Amino acid sequence: MSDEPPLNLSAFLPYQLSITSNAVSGVIAREYQARFGLKIPEWRIMAVLGERGELTQRDLVAATRMDKVTVNRAVKAMADRGLIDRLPDMRDGRSHGLALNLAGDALYREIVPAALAMDARLSGVLSAEEKILLSTLLHRMRQAADAVPGK
Repeated sequence: MSDEPPLNLSAFLPYQLSITSNAVSGVIAREYQARFGLKIPEWRIMAVLGERGELTQRDLVAATRMDKVTVNRAVKAMADRGLIDRLPDMRDGRSHGLALNLAGDALYREIVPAALAMDARLSGVLSAEEKILLSTLLHRMRQAADAVPGK
């Protein structure tokens, strides 16, 4: 028998972050699927491309923190739907850039107000100071996770 205290999931921060993320993602997934026909990975890619412009698939993996297979499937679905274009990558002839086309940009501009409204609704339980603090703390935790060897 160990002298270590038992794990209390309700106080275990990784568990709290995971279930909170799943709850928020679930609400967003239902709305974006119903209103715009997008799954969460597709919306994340659309949001990154809408904000940053043309990127490679490798860039999208890094920016979204999604695995290569998830990004690849989402990119394929978006290309099949006519929302993104594949462009030659002048930096690397083996790769290609991905960018929202006119249809993708129009959908992105339609979704942004809904995304901002959902953000306001979900974060409305926090004061302005708490929102800043939460953002700061989450950033610090991402940095700590990135610093873990072998990740």
